[in-house]
Amino acid sequence: MPLPHRSRAKAVAVSSPLPHPQPQKKRDILEDEARFLRSWFERPLVTGAVTPSGRMLARTMASYVDPRLSGPVIELGPGTGPVTDALVRRGIAQERLVLVEYNPDFCKLLRRRFPKATVLQGDAYDIRATLEGVVAEPACATISSLPLFTKPLEQRLDLLSAAHDLMHPDAPFVQFTYAVVPPIPAKSTTYTASRSNKVWLNLPPARVWVYRRP
Repeated sequence: MPLPHRSRAKAVAVSSPLPHPQPQKKRDILEDEARFLRSWFERPLVTGAVTPSGRMLARTMASYVDPRLSGPVIELGPGTGPVTDALVRRGIAQERLVLVEYNPDFCKLLRRRFPKATVLQGDAYDIRATLEGVVAEPACATISSLPLFTKPLEQRLDLLSAAHDLMHPDAPFVQFTYAVVPPIPAKSTTYTASRSNKVWLNLPPARVWVYRRP
């Protein structure tokens, strides 16, 4: 795929003989939590969470992606990759993954853990520019772990609209939240919204919202 000419978005896709990432060891999980905590202290409005998504939450988010549909899977704010790992275990080939991450340290980690994926260091809230020239066909899903409540509603709605423009009709925009209210309003004339049950095994408990454009 051609790469964008903008300097702020850098893509890397490296071949590896391993078809799937290796299961995370307890030490790796603890190191990821330390990375998240350090990142949160340094840039709380960018990172948004003090720990990575738990395995059950990641699995719930990945469950909304149909591996049989064509096109890439766009992941916004993958962090250290727990949802990315769940997507691979769901049956999404690494080559189909387009990971947009702002934190350069997390990008290095993602490239090491998912060497066949396309990793972009760039602004996930401006995916029209960040993914320009990268996504050559409609995506089958967008998975977001962005801290949307740190942004104005207008910017959140623009992100959703841009994501839907990059996807197949009725493809899901999947977003989790710790809040009791939806991160993007549930009622709209331009999209539909549904929610999962609360994922109590996550810390803190979270819920997944799914937005589709008919």
